[in-house]
Amino acid sequence: MMASSDDVRDELNCSICLNIYTDPVTLRCGHNFCRECIDRALDTQEGSRIYTCPDCREEFQDRPLLYTTIALRNIAEHFHTLQPESSIFCSYCSHSPVPAVKSCLSCKVSLCERHLKVHSKSREHVLTAPTASIQDGKCSIHKKTLEYYCSEDSAFICVTCCLASDHQGHQLELLEEAAKKKKDKMSILLKNLNSKKAETEKTVRDLQEGRRRVQDKVSGVRRRVTTIFRDIRRQLEDLEKKVLSDISKQQDRVAFTTVNLIQQLEVQKDEIYSKILYINELCNMTDPMAILQEQESKGDHFCGIFKGQKENEGKKANKMDITENLDEGLISETLLQGLSQILNNVKKGINVQAPTEILLDVNTACKNVKVSHDLKTASWSQVKLNCPETTRRFQDPQVLSTRSFSTGRHYFEVETSKTGNWRVGLCYPSIDRSGHQSWIGDNRKSWCLRKVYYNNSNLYSVMHDSKVVQLPQQRSSHNFRVYLDYEAGELSFYELGDPIRHLHTFTTTFTEPLHAAFCVLKDGCIKICY
Repeated sequence: MMASSDDVRDELNCSICLNIYTDPVTLRCGHNFCRECIDRALDTQEGSRIYTCPDCREEFQDRPLLYTTIALRNIAEHFHTLQPESSIFCSYCSHSPVPAVKSCLSCKVSLCERHLKVHSKSREHVLTAPTASIQDGKCSIHKKTLEYYCSEDSAFICVTCCLASDHQGHQLELLEEAAKKKKDKMSILLKNLNSKKAETEKTVRDLQEGRRRVQDKVSGVRRRVTTIFRDIRRQLEDLEKKVLSDISKQQDRVAFTTVNLIQQLEVQKDEIYSKILYINELCNMTDPMAILQEQESKGDHFCGIFKGQKENEGKKANKMDITENLDEGLISETLLQGLSQILNNVKKGINVQAPTEILLDVNTACKNVKVSHDLKTASWSQVKLNCPETTRRFQDPQVLSTRSFSTGRHYFEVETSKTGNWRVGLCYPSIDRSGHQSWIGDNRKSWCLRKVYYNNSNLYSVMHDSKVVQLPQQRSSHNFRVYLDYEAGELSFYELGDPIRHLHTFTTTFTEPLHAAFCVLKDGCIKICY
């Protein structure tokens, strides 16, 4: 069913001013408004700091950006010209209506600059300012009804005009037929615009849904990280209390032992003081016989004095050992064990993934690729190695890993040479083993990060199916990480600098198991880390 002029107008009406769009713009939600209308509406919402779409009421945290849709603007401007309201247009210009500069009262037509030049200048043709009241569809020359349309001159003409030399040989159509054709074209254009509008709205909805998913994911990650740090703080506080408690217990134990020793030494000090007084009395005696008699009767006492001196020396040594017996090593070990346990708990909470063990498959290595004994390093060899021929061996300088990945998440890291050219990535085992299509990145079965030394510069890029995406050349590190999420269909490359930089992510649907793949050209070398 053909769309009517009213239907078209309804599609082009601004929901705020209810008129045809003037300088139409689009919000993120996909609804269109006149720029002036939506700016005025958003200005009224400025105070509340809550912005909403006048149609769907979707809320925006910040004042929403206004996007210009060129196609919608063009059709609105064109429709403005087809739906004149107060302006007067040339009676002869229908292909692209042009404002009239004069109206002829005798011919009862309005004329633009171009048609005014060829209009009759006789006195009977009275020209005045453009007016709509005189337009009755009469030919200004022959005074006959305008029935035809000349597409070459974009002019309305009467039957007599058709025979005039000015229009002979031109393509002429009845006004109704010409109008119908134009409506058909406008309907097709409108259909295309509606299709593009629907497609744009779908894209906007998809982007909004993607944004919501990202926001939900971010919210989940924020909650998880907040919980992790809260647990870390709690565990650190518990560990601090435990270590301080152990220190206090050691302090109490040493203090108790020291107090006991001090008490024992005080008793010994009193005994020593008594012995000192006794000996001083003996030393002050003048009668030799009394001294000797006292010595014989107190012989055991002197032995006790000397014995007490030796015991005091032993107890002094014990005192030194005890007062220094604060076991800092035990405290440090408790602290380290506690921190290690906290770190293990954190790793469990964030599901830290360990790098995947990767070994090189010597049976796939080209004879110009030297594989190290630990199967971790691939380097260029000028001399071809003596290797048995196998159907799995590459004819060009490449080598695959022994293991493959058909599910889950995995990553491995490599250290690359500063010189030479190299490629590193993943590929299907069904990749060709010879010819141009065998190089990783040059076919649909492989994806890679590539370095090429050219014109005294190292050029970095990623490749898939021979399509190259150039990367910024400023590299701070020669170490890279290859990350695979098989189910999500994502293969990512990272530069392991400070900080770690994301280089590129390929997104696809994997249909075969994937092997790590390495290519080393002259002077090139790649070492698998870990």
